[in-house]
Amino acid sequence: MNWKLVCTFFLVPLLLCSFAVKEKQKVNIVFIGDSITAGAGNPDGVSPPRFAGEYLRQQAVFAQVQVANKGVSGYTTVDFLPGHKTFTAVKAAAAPFYADKQAIIVFSIMLGTNDSAVKGPNGAPVAPASYRANLKTIADSLFAAYPRCKVMINYPLWYSDNTHNTSTYMKEGQLRLIQYKKEINTLVNLYSHEKPRRLFIGDVKAYDYFKQHYQTDFNQEKGPYGIFFLHPNEKGDRALGAFWAKAVLRIVK
Repeated sequence: MNWKLVCTFFLVPLLLCSFAVKEKQKVNIVFIGDSITAGAGNPDGVSPPRFAGEYLRQQAVFAQVQVANKGVSGYTTVDFLPGHKTFTAVKAAAAPFYADKQAIIVFSIMLGTNDSAVKGPNGAPVAPASYRANLKTIADSLFAAYPRCKVMINYPLWYSDNTHNTSTYMKEGQLRLIQYKKEINTLVNLYSHEKPRRLFIGDVKAYDYFKQHYQTDFNQEKGPYGIFFLHPNEKGDRALGAFWAKAVLRIVK
């Protein structure tokens, strides 16, 4: 018997398996957003970032998945600009994630709902060009602080055109939100030439999903113009988390 051939027959598959295990990477995700990211209106701990993390772990693609939820109710792109305490909080969450050089770090941004408001939130209404400029400033600051990071910008979600709580959104805000999607596309296209594979369009499907499923996936909220739909319920949070997780999978491949 040729023992050398026998050993080769058994050792090669073992070595290949060993390399496959080593290739499994870790991913750390910092979610930046407003009340939708924070999971407002739902029980503590129920939020899209939580479900995004669970979805990614179930895929068994990564050796480890860690998430940090930095969503703050009522906040706009203006509130996350460098120099604001919110941006400092994002950096504090990202620092230990970035320290692990074996991990991919992704910043997932979904802002725009409050920017689009007619009045109420800081800076609202934020003009589409200013919205894009703010996102660019945030992204540039993240790249400067964390050169290995990837940033994905998700389309903001649909909301009903009678939305009015402590802030005013309505049809005007809804139309402005649609313009924001075009600004995200423009910004990402710009980066595709200047800094390829750094800035990505994240999820683009959740807007249409919630526009169709708001009756089952949004909380019913009372306003001066009747029941409006703005925040996902637990079912909606789970759906949104899956949309974001799929976007992460796409951009880290």
